[in-house]
Amino acid sequence: MSKEVKELQKRWLAMMDTVHSNSHVLSFMNSRVGQYLDDHPFVALSLMVFIAASAVPIAFFLVFVVTTTVLACIGVIVMEGFVISLGGVTLLCILGGLGMLSLLVSGMLSVCYLSLTTLLSYWPIREGPSKKENANGSSSVSNLIID
Repeated sequence: MSKEVKELQKRWLAMMDTVHSNSHVLSFMNSRVGQYLDDHPFVALSLMVFIAASAVPIAFFLVFVVTTTVLACIGVIVMEGFVISLGGVTLLCILGGLGMLSLLVSGMLSVCYLSLTTLLSYWPIREGPSKKENANGSSSVSNLIID
């Protein structure tokens, strides 16, 4: 073997010793799943290939979910702003209409009041007994009855 291949093999063995001496790897390899995968290398390789191959679609799906969530929140905020603005304009129109209606009703009532007071001022008032007749105790009604 060439010197470069021996150097590469030495590095590979050093890296594998580092991985196998890791406490997490040791605890996993002592578990039932780790022992099963150690006894069945084809299953371990298939699982590793599946995990590596599914990382990209899962990443795309998570990016899609985050993007959709952000856009939905922005859409809700924009829609809420639109609905609140529409409600404000509607309220402004209704209050303006009520103001115009109140001015119209107030003007009509003022015209009616002025008309009625003017008409009542021209209405002939029937005069009652004078103060002199009240002082004497006689009235035209009593004179009519006596006569």
